[in-house]
Amino acid sequence: MNIQTDELPLYAAIDLGSNSFHMLVIREIAGRIQIIDRIKRKVRLAAGLDDENRLSEEAMQRGWQCLRLFAERLYNIPPSHVCIVATAALRAAKNSNTFITTAETILGYPVKIISGEEEARLIYQGVAHTTGGAQSRLVVDIGGGSTELITGTADNISQLVSLPMGCVTWLERYFNDRTLSTNNFHQAELAAHHLLLPMADKLKYQGWDICVGASGTVQALQEIMVAQGMDEQITLDKLQQLKERAIQCGKLEELEIPGLTLERALVFPSGLSILIAIFETLGVNNMNLAGGALREGLIYSMLNQPVEKDIRQNTIQAMQEQYAIDQQQADRVSQLIHYFCSQLKDSWDINDNMTELLHWASQVHEIGLSIDFKQSSQHAAYLLNHTEMPGFTPAQRKLLAALLVNQNDIINLPVLAEQNALSLQQAQRLVRLLRIAILLCRSRHSDRIPDISLIPQGEQLNLKINQEWLSLYPLQAEALQQESRWQTYSHLPLVIIKN
Repeated sequence: MNIQTDELPLYAAIDLGSNSFHMLVIREIAGRIQIIDRIKRKVRLAAGLDDENRLSEEAMQRGWQCLRLFAERLYNIPPSHVCIVATAALRAAKNSNTFITTAETILGYPVKIISGEEEARLIYQGVAHTTGGAQSRLVVDIGGGSTELITGTADNISQLVSLPMGCVTWLERYFNDRTLSTNNFHQAELAAHHLLLPMADKLKYQGWDICVGASGTVQALQEIMVAQGMDEQITLDKLQQLKERAIQCGKLEELEIPGLTLERALVFPSGLSILIAIFETLGVNNMNLAGGALREGLIYSMLNQPVEKDIRQNTIQAMQEQYAIDQQQADRVSQLIHYFCSQLKDSWDINDNMTELLHWASQVHEIGLSIDFKQSSQHAAYLLNHTEMPGFTPAQRKLLAALLVNQNDIINLPVLAEQNALSLQQAQRLVRLLRIAILLCRSRHSDRIPDISLIPQGEQLNLKINQEWLSLYPLQAEALQQESRWQTYSHLPLVIIKN
């Protein structure tokens, strides 16, 4: 059967890494990318390098077998829309030509071995296009055979470093007896420190506001922290705790940490030792997971798209357009929320990050209406939990979903407790402000929004409102009283005080 269709052109990026081979297939829609397919296979190419840096036949066969699968997915994609790069293991391999020649025959497209510096540049570009927060960054990517560290502001790189250490090579050198001991970790960390020290002053001189990690090790850490109810911030203290937990397990085959998958367990201790050394040598305070890395950098290089000044704003705007959200109503709620946050900034410790998260929640709080008015808050939470949101971390997305599912009716405290972007107390405070703002903007007219004051006494929130306004709008007055009962029922007292 031959079905004729007019399709948007596809783009594919393939990363032949030292530990895994990755493939990303996307299509471009109105200047934004939509992921069509992700394929990953654990190849562990670097484990096949011998003492003379020659790839074993077995390792090459593993790689070629994976590429046969990838080739199937590349069918009919124009050569100008395909970018295939190889990194540390093939940079180091003396017989890399043997592997590449066969790989190109299998794929039908050229394969380029990129330098460590080019890899670092592409990683940074992938992060810049997909990761929100402060514009001044330190980006860390621990691969299978190399580690890239890049500082920059927005899309401008100030310093980039590629070091010959990775989770596969460190596994073979320092954990090859499969023992998880204090000595093994010490030797692995010491070796990483030794490579980092000559570069440390240059990187620290550039400075950064945030540090983001773009590797499987950091992804594994995020999964562990979610499973264990921790917040999303990676800190040295958490890394040291996980190292002690690994040492207690004794053997790599017996490594069991809640949230750590079997797929990631093999190279987790070696990646962890490198990350600890980075934190200690560079004085990193905390790290978050990046939204993208090398493959995304390859894609955006082909698309030649500029980096958005505010990735999160671009993401929210795209969602508003896609789901026909009333922008004016979203702005009404957002403005009222900013007013509340300014009132409670000191008494409730509402920081800029919390205010910003509430702003994003207000901008998409009506997204569920695109499905159905009934249970629209549940629909809103579902959409946020299952939508790609460039610029937002997984924890931030989960928090936004928790806020939106609680925008009306009875407050679901367990859902708020499951998110790990903020403490439970902070999340409770935010959801209370969001609910009140949405309720007071219910008329969808700015001139119907009353002047109110919010005065907290511990967790009790006193809402001062004009008696005349309550008399003029009895439906709203009734809704406020119901909201007072709902919040108080959840042990979050809301008291309506009439002026």
